[in-house]
Amino acid sequence: MADYDYIIAGSGAAGCVLAYRLSEDPANRVLVLEAGPADRHPLIHMPKGIAKVMADPSHIWPHESRAEASTAHKPEYWVRGRVLGGSTSINGMMYVRGMPADFDGIAELSSEDWGWEHIGKAYAALEHHELGAAETRGGAGPIRITLPTHRDALSEAQIQAGHALGWGSKLDMNEPDDAVAIGYAPRTVYKGKRQSAATAFLKPAMARPNLTVLTGATVDKVLFAGKRAVGVRAMVNGAPREIACDGEVILCGGALASPAILERSGVGDPALLDRLGIPLVHANPQVGENLIEHRAILIQSRLKADISHNKQYGGWRVVKNALKYFLGLDGLMSAASYEIVGWLKTDPGQNRPNAQILVAPFSFNMEDRTQVEKMPGMHVTAYTLRPTSKGSIHISTTDPQAAASLSANHRATQQDRDEMVALVRAVRRYLATEPLASLIAEETSPGPAYQSDAEILAAYDQFGTCGYHAVGSCRMGKDEASVVDPALRVRGVEGLRVMDTAIMPVIPSGNTNGPTMAMAWRAADLILRDRAGS
Repeated sequence: MADYDYIIAGSGAAGCVLAYRLSEDPANRVLVLEAGPADRHPLIHMPKGIAKVMADPSHIWPHESRAEASTAHKPEYWVRGRVLGGSTSINGMMYVRGMPADFDGIAELSSEDWGWEHIGKAYAALEHHELGAAETRGGAGPIRITLPTHRDALSEAQIQAGHALGWGSKLDMNEPDDAVAIGYAPRTVYKGKRQSAATAFLKPAMARPNLTVLTGATVDKVLFAGKRAVGVRAMVNGAPREIACDGEVILCGGALASPAILERSGVGDPALLDRLGIPLVHANPQVGENLIEHRAILIQSRLKADISHNKQYGGWRVVKNALKYFLGLDGLMSAASYEIVGWLKTDPGQNRPNAQILVAPFSFNMEDRTQVEKMPGMHVTAYTLRPTSKGSIHISTTDPQAAASLSANHRATQQDRDEMVALVRAVRRYLATEPLASLIAEETSPGPAYQSDAEILAAYDQFGTCGYHAVGSCRMGKDEASVVDPALRVRGVEGLRVMDTAIMPVIPSGNTNGPTMAMAWRAADLILRDRAGS
């Protein structure tokens, strides 16, 4: 008899939620494998420590895209967390639920199990929201959701400019009403510290004797007996180790890692596996395809007066702010990456918002975005919510430590190009609206040289970034060509599931942290339902 009923590969948003839910039953023996170290680094827990952590090679997977026209023929870095908590330990801490129609769309492509009726209930169960319980908002769940505490003249002007354009006001920007609006963004910060999935779900569950967590464990591949998954092969602190399970292996590595594990395990395109000498277990050319990502652009402005936060992140002031944080006092170091969010339509014919803006009271040094500018400034990060362009990710080696080969393929469709251009123009109208307009001296990036459609698209290519929201590379569907079925079971084999952003057949409207946790909560319902019926 094996030591475990469930092996969970990855301790990100999905893996931590699944570990919490599956280990609630003491009869379930659960193992979580995380490639990175424990989350002891103090800057992980300091919300404004994000830039330093994302640049720390000991805590990240530095995925690099191919140089393509849509990235100005340069590689693009799609960083992911390699630490307990996965990317929830290095992300911007914005808590965005997505829209009900997103999940109803996923349900249409898979099954009713994934519709808003169920996902709304999952959100209510997992959240401990500062605003308290509501119909689909939780007031007693494991993860703490709070609203920003720092509000000043600049942030108020940023919100009021949106209201002057007719954008609505909502206390809870995640209210499921599909309204155009701007306001303070819910965040995964509590008592001044990051609420990672490890903090909220995994660590409380680690007190249970039936849950084991192993760090420094990179999953190489799934082990099969015929077509049944019976365990995994992992590199544990540099040494190979085979770990058996009696029940199921659940891949939770994310859209950039889970397809790579499948391919190394012999599930994928037969031609690719043959080139790498990997024995075929099950042929599915869709593994690694359908990769969808938000394409973001940063629109930065210089301010006329010294009312931005730039000076707070340099000299004696940054020391003072850091000291306040370490003394447990609220301040700028306890703020999420962005604390104002807006939902807008790039044209009035849209039936719901199709773009998101994140508004910041500081501006970056564009030569080194881990630093702020010396001059006072602000910026807006903008992206369209539901792009239709699709990339791919596939392994080019059997080395489990090597990142897979990634094609971003941004702006491949005319719809995406049209919406991207319209979004930049919409943001510029917003910035030219009072009371914000009179505070701005000039646009510094991409700058006034980028005006025509072609020039704006060139600005995306030159200055754009991924949204860190990749989905779809192990697409869930009711069609036989999909990688996983509507219960997340990998097609063609037994005892193997995937639950992470890779399974999303379409991209949610906004940041993916919240949707991943909610879908993992729902996934636990399905897994436990299957176990009860077996």
